[in-house]
Amino acid sequence: MTIAGANKLELVQIAESVAQEKMIDRSLVIEAIEDSLGKAARMKYGIDRDIRVSVDPDTGDQTVMRVHTVVEEVEDNNIEISVEDARKQNPDAQIGDEIKEPLEPFDMNRILATTSKQVLLQKVREAERERQYEEFKDRVGTVIVGTVKREEFGNIIVDLTRGEAILRRDQKIGRESYGNGERLRAYITEVRKETRGPQIFLSRSANEFMVELFRSEVPEIYDNLIEIRRVARDPGSRAKIAVASKETSVDPVGACVGMRGSRVQAVVNELQGERIDVIPWTDNPVDFIVSSLQPARVSKVMLDENGIPTQVVVPDEQLSLAIGRRGQNVRLACELTGFDITIITETKEMENRQAEFAKMTEDLMSALEIDEVFAQHLVAEGFDQVEALATSSLEELAGLDGIDNEIAETLKSRAQEFVDEENEELMRQAREYGLEDDLAEFAYLSPRMLFALASAEGDKKVTSLSEFASCDMYELVGEYIVVNNRKRWEKGLLEDCDITLEEARQLIIRARLAAGLLQPEEAEELLRKDEDPTQIFEVA
Repeated sequence: MTIAGANKLELVQIAESVAQEKMIDRSLVIEAIEDSLGKAARMKYGIDRDIRVSVDPDTGDQTVMRVHTVVEEVEDNNIEISVEDARKQNPDAQIGDEIKEPLEPFDMNRILATTSKQVLLQKVREAERERQYEEFKDRVGTVIVGTVKREEFGNIIVDLTRGEAILRRDQKIGRESYGNGERLRAYITEVRKETRGPQIFLSRSANEFMVELFRSEVPEIYDNLIEIRRVARDPGSRAKIAVASKETSVDPVGACVGMRGSRVQAVVNELQGERIDVIPWTDNPVDFIVSSLQPARVSKVMLDENGIPTQVVVPDEQLSLAIGRRGQNVRLACELTGFDITIITETKEMENRQAEFAKMTEDLMSALEIDEVFAQHLVAEGFDQVEALATSSLEELAGLDGIDNEIAETLKSRAQEFVDEENEELMRQAREYGLEDDLAEFAYLSPRMLFALASAEGDKKVTSLSEFASCDMYELVGEYIVVNNRKRWEKGLLEDCDITLEEARQLIIRARLAAGLLQPEEAEELLRKDEDPTQIFEVA
């Protein structure tokens, strides 16, 4: 039976039935019925007229009214009425009021009934979609349980009872498949309002899904006694999670693993057997990296001058275990810690040290015209660069075994001559790259620094004093930046010149003083402070 053909009592019963079936408010169904009957009435009395139908939600009584809006000057007689004519029906009528004229009830023909039904169905669908969106939009970031309804091109349609969701094939774990009617647990990543209705997107491969599973299995996580700091996953295969305790009396790893591994095993079973390594979180990057590479054993972690881990040394027989199958173990460790980890064996590390020693020895032999044994002796004593010899005192050199004052003077003279020739060549090349006089005459930059600045690529190139004064400290010494949750080193312009962060700070302040961007008293004040001048002085 259509709505159009229903009697008063049936109309109320239909509204109640549709509201329960679609799980929407009964008043919305009544409103939809009113709109559908209003559409039919306008087709009966005139589509250009403002015809409204109201339905009593208790009795089903219908009232059909023609409505005119009171205006000062009538432009459309179908929907407007002048103030004078309106006051004939209502003496108190004002501009903007509505004058309602009752119409006789009407019987619907087949066309009107079909139109009325289509409008009703459309309104009910819109109300149902709005209800679904409002219900699920606040559940983004939570885990839901549904049943598999069907599979389309690898995507799984999930019945959530009060709506449908989609688990796209790239969000599934591995090649898992489900039969119709099977129970499915997933994480809501997004609820999007679209013309065809709200789209609820699920994921089982998201890191957040694993976090929520642990939250449901580990009471300490639910009670915020333990925090999952980071997660790295290869969905369906292996995962690493870093956990930290907010209470010293609570063991974060033990709590997550559970008695005989019961808690972590429950998560593993839900994730199709995905192996999970639970690692204690620490602010010490060395300890964190060592733990993240488990079960491999680490011999040492090599740091750069900024204290950032660069290489991890493992025993030769542990290399394959540290890297893992297809690089999985080290890849997950990198993702978990945020560092780019390079793994080498103890043998390779020894070979690298020997090669570096041989390179420094060869450089000294070539620059100073000395034999290999003498060069090796200098490198072993810490004079691994010609510049170090040129800037050292005669007392320092003469204090070395086998070197007297005469030899020390000869070494220092040769080193200075080599450095002078090298500096002259560097300045010539820097000029070719466009180095300007004001920067070349800035006394605090060496020829090697000037060459590094002028020969930089693209917009990093610095050739004038004003350009150098606009740099910040980290542009000079380099810094780690985070890209896709991984720390990547952004090389500094003067990184190869071995300057410290404090030296870079002072260079910038002095350059701004020379360029007239700072007053002498301002520069003097900044030079006394251990602060970043870019936070105090803004370059125009």
